[in-house]
Amino acid sequence: MKGETYFRQTQDRSGLLLLLSAAAILIFVVIGFLSVAAAAQSYEPNGERKVVARVDPEYPEALKKLYIGGIVRVEVVVLPSGAVKSTRLMGGSPILGQSTMKAIKLWKYSPGAEQTVTEKVEFDPHR
Repeated sequence: MKGETYFRQTQDRSGLLLLLSAAAILIFVVIGFLSVAAAAQSYEPNGERKVVARVDPEYPEALKKLYIGGIVRVEVVVLPSGAVKSTRLMGGSPILGQSTMKAIKLWKYSPGAEQTVTEKVEFDPHR
C-alpha cells in the first residue's frame, strides 16, 4: 500500500508539473506574439511608408467570371505629403494592373521624404 500511495503522489506531481510547464510555454508564446504584433503596427522593417488610406482596386467582372486572378506588382512614387505621384506596372496581368494602378493613385501614405515603394495586390477569383 505504501508503494502504491508513493507512486500515485509521484504521478500526480508529474501531471501537475507537465500542466504548469505547458501553461508557462503558452504564456510565453502569447506574450511573444503580442509584442511582435505591436511592433509590426508601429514599425515597417523595410523602412517603407505605411498606407493610411487605401482604395481597393476594381476586379473586372469578366476576369472574375473566367477565374483569372493573380498578383500584381506596382512601383509607386510617393510624395513627401503622402500622395501618390506616379505608378508603374512591374508584374502581373496588364488588365488587373490597370485597375490596381487606378486604385493606388487614390491611396494616401504617411508623410515623409519622397520615396519609391513596391506594392503587391492579390486578385483571388474564388473570393
